[in-house]
Amino acid sequence: MPRTRSGVAALAVICLATLGAAPALAQSGDPLGVGRKMLAEDNPGELWIEKGKALFYQKRGPKNTSLEQCDFGMGPGRLEGAAARLPRYFTDVDRVQDLETRLISCMVRLQGFSEADVVKRAISPGGSSGSDVEALALYITSRSNGMKVNVQLSHQKEYDSYKAGEYLFFRRSGQTDFSCTQCHGEANKRIRLQDLVHMTSKQGAEEVASTWPAYRGAHYVVRTMQWRLTDCFWQMRLPDMKYGSDMSIALTLYLNYQGNGALIRVPGFKR
Repeated sequence: MPRTRSGVAALAVICLATLGAAPALAQSGDPLGVGRKMLAEDNPGELWIEKGKALFYQKRGPKNTSLEQCDFGMGPGRLEGAAARLPRYFTDVDRVQDLETRLISCMVRLQGFSEADVVKRAISPGGSSGSDVEALALYITSRSNGMKVNVQLSHQKEYDSYKAGEYLFFRRSGQTDFSCTQCHGEANKRIRLQDLVHMTSKQGAEEVASTWPAYRGAHYVVRTMQWRLTDCFWQMRLPDMKYGSDMSIALTLYLNYQGNGALIRVPGFKR
């Protein structure tokens, strides 16, 4: 994967100023609409889909096995529609998992990878060729493109996780007394030139639930929701969020449930 700035990525830095929103099509009164439309049609993140597909079917790890027997909730190896229902409860681990934690548990159980090693490399450096987890998460989610987000609360642990996520989303914390709603609780807010998605609106929740994993133009690499939440916690000056923690899954479950009904379209494109 080249590290030089492509024409599309350069245009993204200039034209795109959005944190969580999808690259909306050109709209009346939207001066960035044309740029967003261009990025939606020519997204470098699509290259990571092919990388993720190759990794999914490749025999790897100490057990020299592919991920074809991984069950994301629809049955072993069935990917269509699976990401649309995540996070969800899995009986084999007795916990609610999002896409990334489910993927890592399969890499450990089926392929024999060390969980600590996979987690350590799950979020790649900016300007790199990306991590295996990032590419795999994008490929798996892409198999639900065009399908509606359909997160359920049918198990008690799913409901408990949802309520925890709701509490965390609105709770003010840390040295700056910040909550997610300080940035994402009202319409038409921005930081410098960066528009902030209104996540407490139905439209904003749908944008978040349907566009991750996404290519981030400023990093030249695909990013996942685990990265997005980790970065938000850093910006809020909160203690570092542990990758794959129950807290991160609860927030993802809350946001995705609020975005039910949105059509998945990945990779998204973020500034």
